[in-house]
Amino acid sequence: MELVKSTYHERGNSMVQNQQASPITMAGEIVVFTVGGKEYGLPVEYVTSIEKVSAITRVPNVKPYIKGVMNLRGIIVPVLDLRCRFAFEETPISEKTRILIIDYEGIIAGFIVDAANDVLKFSTAEFEEQPEVIGMKSQNFIEGVVHLKDRLIILLDLRQILELTGDADHEATS
Repeated sequence: MELVKSTYHERGNSMVQNQQASPITMAGEIVVFTVGGKEYGLPVEYVTSIEKVSAITRVPNVKPYIKGVMNLRGIIVPVLDLRCRFAFEETPISEKTRILIIDYEGIIAGFIVDAANDVLKFSTAEFEEQPEVIGMKSQNFIEGVVHLKDRLIILLDLRQILELTGDADHEATS
């Protein structure tokens, strides 16, 4: 993820790192979006904006899920395709496709998602830690799940997606 880190350092931004072990608390607000027909969520405090897909400039010699960089109001932002990151089949960009701009521990990145749906509040009773699943890789992208009425929203672990865990060799196969 050197592309994201070097972009951050070149900007000279002096953001204070989040000292929490986990970005998801037991209750809060999440931005809900879809990737591959499933609903996912990220804490609203890490999503700075939701943008329509604009020109993305390809960058050589980066991991396949890094689609390139975009110019967002004068800031160069690396763009990651979550379909590719999750090893889902790629689909063409549509009118509903969006880029979530996130700011996590001072790292700015854009996530290509199929659609951005809602901002929802959830309570402690509706949150469940990452479930134990037989056959699941020890390292994955799930922080937990939120049960809201008839919806199951998977909360993503930004540290894993952005490869901030010290395991730079992990990558979804495509």
